[in-house]
Amino acid sequence: MTDATPWDAYAQTKPHRRETNAAGERTWFNWTQFPDHGPGAELLRLGQGASVLELGCGEGGNLAHVATLGVRAVGVDVSLVQIKAAEERWGGAPGLELHRCDAVDYLTEVDGLFDAVYSVFGAVWFTDPDVILPKVSERLRPRGVFAFSQRPPMEGCYGCQASYISDPDSENPLVVRRWDYTANMWIARLRKYGFVEVSARVIPAPVDGRSTGTLLVHAVQAAE
Repeated sequence: MTDATPWDAYAQTKPHRRETNAAGERTWFNWTQFPDHGPGAELLRLGQGASVLELGCGEGGNLAHVATLGVRAVGVDVSLVQIKAAEERWGGAPGLELHRCDAVDYLTEVDGLFDAVYSVFGAVWFTDPDVILPKVSERLRPRGVFAFSQRPPMEGCYGCQASYISDPDSENPLVVRRWDYTANMWIARLRKYGFVEVSARVIPAPVDGRSTGTLLVHAVQAAE
């Protein structure tokens, strides 16, 4: 299992999701790091009764919104702190399931298939794509959707990179690995593992050009 220590520390410093968004809604879906910005859950192409998996669900804000759409919404996160926070705020919501588990372990051990798998600045960003992408492919129904978002890479800094998380109990930050690729690099990697209709784009930040946008990747599992 992935070491949960950095993610438990991250949970202690991350701001909680607002009670309502700008439209006054209690639940909403946000692919980007900016509030009230970018597309929503429509990218997952969900029908009534679908089964959806979020990898690295954190405190469950996006997952809680997915559950309101009449689907089975399953979230996994390696951080017990995050899962407890999600249970406290969203526990008991119809269709919502939360599991404290490593993403790859869950994909390996779970039975059944999902209509959509997604990750928002989550486990897909922080797991070797050559490990997690084939696992996602195995758990998607034919024509199922796979989508994820993360920060775009710094120019020339591709592949496995170090990411630093503040530790409230130490002066030294905790180090985790993330995988940064350009849009075209992600497209090639997903096609390598059999995904089709692959697209990737950077959603510009809603403020001036000094702010980093969001890289959003979308693909479909090949039909049988």
